Amino acid sequence: MVLKKLEQQVTLRGQSPSTLNNYIRRVAQISLHFGLLPEHVDEDEINEYLVALARDPKSPSRSSFKHMVYGLRYYYRLMGMNKQAIALPALKQDTKLPIILNRSELKELFAAPTLLKQRIVLTLIYSAGLRGSEVINLKISDIDFERKTIHIRQSKYKKDRIVPLSNYMAKGLKKYLKAENPHVWLFNGKEPDGRYSVRGLSWVFRENLKKTSITKQVNLHSLRHSYATHLLEDGLNIVTLKELLGHAEIRTTMIYLHVAQCELVTPHSPLDTLYNYHERKV
Repeated sequence: MVLKKLEQQVTLRGQSPSTLNNYIRRVAQISLHFGLLPEHVDEDEINEYLVALARDPKSPSRSSFKHMVYGLRYYYRLMGMNKQAIALPALKQDTKLPIILNRSELKELFAAPTLLKQRIVLTLIYSAGLRGSEVINLKISDIDFERKTIHIRQSKYKKDRIVPLSNYMAKGLKKYLKAENPHVWLFNGKEPDGRYSVRGLSWVFRENLKKTSITKQVNLHSLRHSYATHLLEDGLNIVTLKELLGHAEIRTTMIYLHVAQCELVTPHSPLDTLYNYHERKV
């Protein structure tokens, strides 16, 4: 009954299946610990359990603690226990800046794979700023070589978006398609429906990272972070970047302003550049 309610709420809110699985795991974890469903566990015992998670030396990022709080809060609200949900610890928003790979590091990473498929998939993620889940859901038909576009369908927040297809990427993809001859999915894998898995993508990234001289603590998603930062540094405005990334709010995109090394413009009056604007553009 509880599982069915969780599934219904996640579906109605347009959240991903991974969100549902995460919540279920957390509720199951604490239920097994106490031998009771969370609503039957004393509030002080819940707090003691959360304190132990927060102090766990095996979880320096406190991710287990945060996900447990999110899962419990969601569960309590689902069960109509808003008082218990509010009583849970407030979580500060993560203010860590994303780690970016510079252009030299990216070239080294993309040169590392010996397999064409691995080189293409890593380069594609960076070239279009894709999430791992978006890569595995790409179909061959989503690539329009004539219009130089990639159609990303029903991604996070259940939104479609179109992003540019790089000329370099188009050449690489044509070579890959001819060599690998995938069916339906752009990247075939070992999932039951024939797709690649995000776990497989992360493995490809880690294994090829080992072949480079890169020492930064980066992961697959760092390619998307690098895409966003480099576009800002190339002069793209942040509103357009928000749309390319598929962000729901501009605040999410603005974090890249803190890491982008954009050319500084000296404060001035627009009147000083008004009459020679076209001359400068020629």
